[in-house]
Amino acid sequence: MKRIAPCLWFDHQAEEAAKFYVSIFKNSRITATSRYPDAGQEVHHRKAGSVMTVSFELDGHPFLALNGGPEPGFRFSEAISMMVNCKDQAEVDYYWEKLGAGGDPRAQVCGWLKDRYGVSWQVVPEEWMAMVEDPGSPGFTRAFAAMMEMSKLDLAAIKKAYAGK
Repeated sequence: MKRIAPCLWFDHQAEEAAKFYVSIFKNSRITATSRYPDAGQEVHHRKAGSVMTVSFELDGHPFLALNGGPEPGFRFSEAISMMVNCKDQAEVDYYWEKLGAGGDPRAQVCGWLKDRYGVSWQVVPEEWMAMVEDPGSPGFTRAFAAMMEMSKLDLAAIKKAYAGK
């Protein structure tokens, strides 16, 4: 068991969401499912035997999906996002298409998207991250300006702007 793992709170879609994420990422799997008991129903309001949590791994990283129910204020926001570092444009395209399917198209900006469950993802080419580490350069400033105009990141366009072409 890893020391730190994100827990994603869903109303009732924990199992569905875990299966969706596992279907997208290689080296991924559901590792365990727990169910609500009879005890505590006055608090959790869940039918005994219904899915409580789903433990899963995405490319070897542990996650927990919880069916916590619709609570006021307990919603996903862009304040926390999952970052997918991509080796090339083909990976950016793949993850953007898969994770964005059924999500909110209005939330697709500067490499960020919201999936169908409201979870925010950053789909980023590794080369962009190297450019971010050079914030004082004119190349970074041009690349950043180009990125600000994009929904899905276009690595070729970002590299061209970085190079001043």
